[in-house]
Amino acid sequence: MEQPSYQDRSLLTINPHDHLQGTIDAPVILIEYGDYQCPYCAEIHKMIKTIQQRLDHQLCFVFRHFPQKQLHFQAQKAAEAAEAAAAQGKFWQMHNILFERQKFLSDSNLLEYANELGLDLYQFLRAIASHQCADRVAQDIQDGKQCGVTRTPTLFINQNRYDDAWEVERLIIAILSRSEQ
Repeated sequence: MEQPSYQDRSLLTINPHDHLQGTIDAPVILIEYGDYQCPYCAEIHKMIKTIQQRLDHQLCFVFRHFPQKQLHFQAQKAAEAAEAAAAQGKFWQMHNILFERQKFLSDSNLLEYANELGLDLYQFLRAIASHQCADRVAQDIQDGKQCGVTRTPTLFINQNRYDDAWEVERLIIAILSRSEQ
């Protein structure tokens, strides 16, 4: 399948503000542009967790925000909540909760999750209320658009867009084939 042209493929490499799991020198870098309220992203979240367990050191996973506010009204605030948690060293914990409980993303739910994670609630609330993290989320959206992202989830394996079936085995095969190149 022909790959779309990108304005700047360098955006598909790890950058300093990325949230990642694994090592940056892993043979495969898997980048997801996702939306915490998107049901397909929740499914991909489960698949990626399975793949990470199976491939371990062969994979570096990067999550980037791409909230689709026109479809998912709580997605932007959820992304900002993840970034507010990141400021307190708990991005991945909040990330997991947001996908696992994506039907419950009201302000009170987000505060409850922050409390569960032991975050400084005053700092968290201040970040959410003042949209301190909005620019960080907007940067991911802008980068995604420059890479041809139009919907979620969108995955890139070593800078190549993955457009095959959303199945664990097919995704693993695509990942392993990219690690050999």
